[in-house]
Order: sequence, then structure tokens, then C-alpha cells
Amino acid sequence: MLGFFRRIINSRLGVIISGLVLGIIALAFALGDVTGLQTSGLTGTSVASVGGAKVTERELTERVQSELQGAQQRNPNVDMAQFVAAGGVESVLDRMLNGLALEAYGEQQGMVVSRALVGSELRNIPALKGPTGNFDQAIYEQVLARNKLTDAQVQGDIARETMVQFLVRPQVGASQVPETLALPYASLLLERRAGQAAMIPTAGVPAGPAPTDAELQTWYGRNIARYSVPERRVVRYALVTPESVKARATPGEADIAKAYNGDKARWAARETRSVSLVTVLDQNAANALAGKVRGGTSVADAARAAGLEARTLAGQDKAALASATSQAVADAVFAAGANGVVGPVRGPIGFIVGKVDAVAQVPGQTLAEARGTLVEELTKTRTAEALNAIRDALEGGIGDNSNFAELVADQKLTAATTPALTTQGADPENPAYRPAPELAPLVQAAFQAEEGDDPQVVQTAADGSFALVALDRIVRAAPRPLAAVRAQVTADVIADRARRAARVAATKVLAAINKGTPVAQALAGSGVTGGKVERIVAARSQIKADPRGPNAALALLFSMKGGTAKMLEAPGGQGWMVIKLDQIAAGDAAKAPPVITATRRDLGQVVGAEYAQQFTEAVKAQLKVTRNADAIAKVKASLTGGSNP
Repeated sequence: MLGFFRRIINSRLGVIISGLVLGIIALAFALGDVTGLQTSGLTGTSVASVGGAKVTERELTERVQSELQGAQQRNPNVDMAQFVAAGGVESVLDRMLNGLALEAYGEQQGMVVSRALVGSELRNIPALKGPTGNFDQAIYEQVLARNKLTDAQVQGDIARETMVQFLVRPQVGASQVPETLALPYASLLLERRAGQAAMIPTAGVPAGPAPTDAELQTWYGRNIARYSVPERRVVRYALVTPESVKARATPGEADIAKAYNGDKARWAARETRSVSLVTVLDQNAANALAGKVRGGTSVADAARAAGLEARTLAGQDKAALASATSQAVADAVFAAGANGVVGPVRGPIGFIVGKVDAVAQVPGQTLAEARGTLVEELTKTRTAEALNAIRDALEGGIGDNSNFAELVADQKLTAATTPALTTQGADPENPAYRPAPELAPLVQAAFQAEEGDDPQVVQTAADGSFALVALDRIVRAAPRPLAAVRAQVTADVIADRARRAARVAATKVLAAINKGTPVAQALAGSGVTGGKVERIVAARSQIKADPRGPNAALALLFSMKGGTAKMLEAPGGQGWMVIKLDQIAAGDAAKAPPVITATRRDLGQVVGAEYAQQFTEAVKAQLKVTRNADAIAKVKASLTGGSNP
């Protein structure tokens, strides 16, 4: 059934796992976010293969870490344990296999991604562009080194992504859905059902005696991952910011005077002009347009009538106008008076017609008047120079095998050390700890390093700030001792005991209802206090009406046969619900054209992705996918800090 309808009925993983149906991982994301990798103990063992290509334990771990970071940008409360428990590892692996399968299939069909196309895509990645806006080889090499990637890996990722796009773009682009296809789905949305919901709360179940030591030990052993601390790292760092170089970046009076005298033309009195210009490719057309302007038509109106668009340049001196157009145009504009018409003048492309809208005299500025601007400009320049000088010295020292302490001492920096932090920058020993925003890239860099690696320089902000970073030590993933979490384990055992007891009571209520006992009577006979029965009446379209997510009770109601009852756990472990379906009223969208129109639109947004998914599954079936369950379990254990089952 179409993905749209699946999302309407139920979506338990959508809060944590999101992404494209094919899992196409853009290289720009990989370059920016392949960080925080917990790969200790992992090898190149294959976790899965397709069409001769394999995914290793390390590759899967790295990709899961990257996807978790993306999920945390949308929901900071998501942690690795939740991500893994919700099927995140399997989802990531499926998407990696999709890409490998499609790449192999394309090659089998004789499709080739040229090196020229790969190079073009690489040069267009924003993160790899330098100050000039063009591809910067030095930045690219820094990114490769920082993320421990090779040029071959990067180009391979680009080629794979491009091949996938070649294959799936035709299917994804399909969005036309006929009315005959949309009608049954639209009618389903209008279907109405009525029933009853009996709530069996865990709070209504007797707590029983305190858990014994044996119970606590057994629970602790079975749920060790819940009480484990993931791998953490202690980071030594020294921040270098514009504020830290302020003393050496502040210009003196002599510096200000020198800058003023070195560019006196800038501060001298000058004339500026505001002008409207339009470019015309044909000279005869340009002559005709200029004639209209001289006749009183505005440049904008004359241009619009010719199917062109005028532009306005305000407050331009002659040099600025020449830079924006050409010297010939600037000469003509400054030779004309206010309201004078200029042109046609040959420009860089075609012929330019313009009109002088205003002439202004800008008075000169004395040194005292220009001082504020000069101080700001000099400070900015000197700050950048000071930051670059320190950075160059640090990188040079790293190249000469200087250690962190030596580098800090040489540059007179202030060193600091973080607590033992997880990849998310959290301190499990101090839940209230909140790292400063600039520490995030430092922690990510530390999780890419190994003990004994050289220090590295990491950019921390767009203002040029950076930090010298070194990995101090690694605190391996390990469970907390039972004694340290005894209170939590006790509470969890009691909660689980109540949950299971409530489930037994709910099962008893369910059996009685399905034998014909009225809902209220069955609940009363369960022996649970605080239970209640509520009437449910809803249309299928209401399942996803709540922006927080699908209503589980309604989803169950609309998946049942009439007259039957089913049970599900209430949100937040509050208890169990037994739902009984009493009435079904079929919908008829033929009498509601707007609903059909809306359904066609919604289906059109996903039908292309559905085609692409089915195509991908067919390719994987042909190339035969294999999975190594033991290796996948090992990856999960490494990510969550638990033991490998």
C-alpha cells in the first residue's frame, strides 16, 4: 500500500528516524558531519553485502553517528539508545544498501559517472569554497584530514550519489494520480467509527513488597544497556578569538594617520550620481529606447515595454560606477547633467541607455571625521592577521611535533580541560552540565582522534575563532555499578512489575469483552482501581490530526473488525487500554470532491517516492542482499555501550 496511507495509519519510528526513502546521503553532509565516531573495537568485518559490495562494521557505525547528529538537530532529546532501540541501525543499513545496490545496477546497465561530472559536483560543495567563492584545494585537503577521509572515498561517494540520482529521479518525479485511484483512499479518510476504550492504569495495581536483591540483580543484568555510560572523552583545548587578540589588533594613532594619508582620495570631496540603466543587445533597439526616454518616458517604463528590466545604481562615484558597468558608461554619465539621458553607449554586453536621476556632492572627511571608520577597518584587518599568525604558528608547531603544552606556552594561550563528555557534549556524571556552543566542534574533533594523536586546530566560529584541541584521554563505555544506580533500578523494577500486573488485568478484561461481557462490567471485574471507560467516535482522518503524532488508540480502532476488542499500552507507561469497536460507517468521497482533490495532491507528493522504493527493492532482490546478524549486533552494542549478545 502506498507510503501516504501507511503514514496515515501508523508511524512509530517517524519521531526518531527520518530521511529520504532511498537514503541518498549527500556528500556535503558527509563532509560536515562525519564526526563523533565510536569505533573502538570495530573492524572491517562485513555487516551486509549486495551485488559484490559490502558495508563494514566501521562504515555502519560512522553513518549511524552522522544520522543521530542530524536527528538531534531536530530533537535534542534523542540519544543513541533511543535511536538504536527504534530501529535506527537497521534503517541506516538499509539505506546504505540501497545506494550500493543502485550503483551496482547502474554499472551493470553500462551507465558511467564521468570524472568530469564528479569534479564538477565536488567544486560546487559550499563547504569547500574559499574566500573568493571558488573551490579551495587547501580547504578540501583540511576537510579530508579532519574527517580521516581520502580523495578516492569522497569521489566514490559523489559518483554513487550521482548514479542513484540518474536511476531514481524519473520515478521520484512521477506525481500524477488519477481520480479513480484517489477515490478509495479519500473514502477511507471519511470513514467513521465508534467504540469504547477501557483504561487499566498501572497506578491502580498494588505495588507489592520492595524488590529483593536478587530481583534487582536480575533486572540490572537483563537491562544493562539502560544503566551504561557510552564512551566519553576528555578534551584539552585553548580558544583563540578576536577578543583574545584585541590588544595586538587595536590600531594606534600613528597607524590611523598612516591609513588616512595613504588613501586621501577616498576621503576627499567627490560627486556621486544615481542613475537608471538598461542594457539592449541590438543597437537600433537601443536607439529607439533612448528616444523614448528623451521624450519623457522613464527608463523603467521604456525597458518594460521592450521586454527588458532596468536597474538603478544609487550614490555612485565615478570609480564605483565604472567598476559596476564600464569606463565608457561612467564617463558618459558624469559628463551629463542632472536628468540627462545617456547613450546608447557600448557596454560589456550590448548597448546601455541610462538617465541621471540625481547628482550629489559628498563633502570630504577630515582625519578626525574618518577616524571611526578607519579604526573599525584597521581593527578588523589586524584581528584577521593576528588570528592567522597564531593559527599558522600553531600548525607549524604541530608539523614540528610540538605537543599541546608546548604550543600553548609558545603562543601564551589559556588552556582548559572538559569533563569526560559523550559525542553529544553531555556529562553523564553531571546532568546539569551544558557545554558552551563553541565546544561542540572540539568534542567532535576529539572523537575522531585516538590517544597519542597530534593536537589539531579546529574552527569554532565564522568570525575567525578557532581552538587548539588535543585528546587528553578516552573513558571507555561501561555500565554503572549496581550500587550507583540502585535507586533507579529499584524504581524501574517496581514500574515494570506494575506494568506487567496491569497487562495481566487488561488481558483478563480483553478476554471477557471478546466473550460478550459489556466493557464496563469487564473492567469492574478486573480488580483494578481507578479504571474508567470512555466513548470514542472519530473519522479516520483524525488519526493524524494531532501535530505531536498519530493517535495510537484511533489507529488501533481503525485497524479492527467490527464487534471485536484489542489492547495496547497507554503512552508513558501509564497503563493499558482495551479498545472495543462497536460501529463502522463507511465514507463516500464521491460526494465530497474537495476531499478527492486533497487526496490526489497528497498521494502525488509520495507516489513518485513509492515507485522509486519499489524499483530499489526490485534491484536489491536481483542483486541478492545478505546480512550478518552477529556483526550488526556488535555494532549496536558498541554504539550503546552494552555488551555484545
